[in-house]
Amino acid sequence: MRNIAIVEDENADAELLISYIERYAAASGQKFKVRRFTNAADFLENYQAMYAVVFMDIQMPKMNGMEGAVELRKIDKSVSIIFITNLVQYAQKGYEVDAVGFLVKPVSYFDFSLKFRKALDIYVMNEERSITIKHRSGLFRFSTDKLMYVEIIAHRLYYHLIDGDIEMTGVLSEVERELSEYGFLRCNNCYLVNPKFIVSVQGSEVQVGNKMLQISRPRRAAFLAGLANWYAGQGNKS
Repeated sequence: MRNIAIVEDENADAELLISYIERYAAASGQKFKVRRFTNAADFLENYQAMYAVVFMDIQMPKMNGMEGAVELRKIDKSVSIIFITNLVQYAQKGYEVDAVGFLVKPVSYFDFSLKFRKALDIYVMNEERSITIKHRSGLFRFSTDKLMYVEIIAHRLYYHLIDGDIEMTGVLSEVERELSEYGFLRCNNCYLVNPKFIVSVQGSEVQVGNKMLQISRPRRAAFLAGLANWYAGQGNKS
């Protein structure tokens, strides 16, 4: 069963979305648990990373949907977001929070079903490679496909994501055990890197995204062997 959130202040619009979800469930054989919120502030208060899809109205009191989505992405980078709006000019802003798309009111079932199916597919893809970590402000969920590397400095862990960083207290060896199944490799005592983002290896340095990280001499052989195995595995998938 997938959890779905509807953040919508208009009762008629919320009820229409609920009816569409029920119709989609009946046609697809899938099960959904829907919870409705009347504003983004209430939705975000004590938020738990449990939702597959969030339908977010843009024009709401207290906090508009775009602002709510920005705050949501700070704690959950895996959930699929679909905006509900009367105004199409927000489309560009949607890319900034990695939204699946927009539904323009009055929402048709055909448009709803296309966006909802896409949102579910994206969530399932992210869920398979997602992890949840305990942050000082609560739990934080993200896909490992968005994590470039993890760095430790003076007992502080820094998760460097493609769209921001997360800082917390921790031990890199524990993170290494958790991320090993996703192919992450230790290049020295300070860095754990995602081979997906490795651009090149030059001597004692590895370029991850636009960052140059040091490869320590004791770890070099194991790191290069692990990287070769990862590339071989990628080739077998194609």
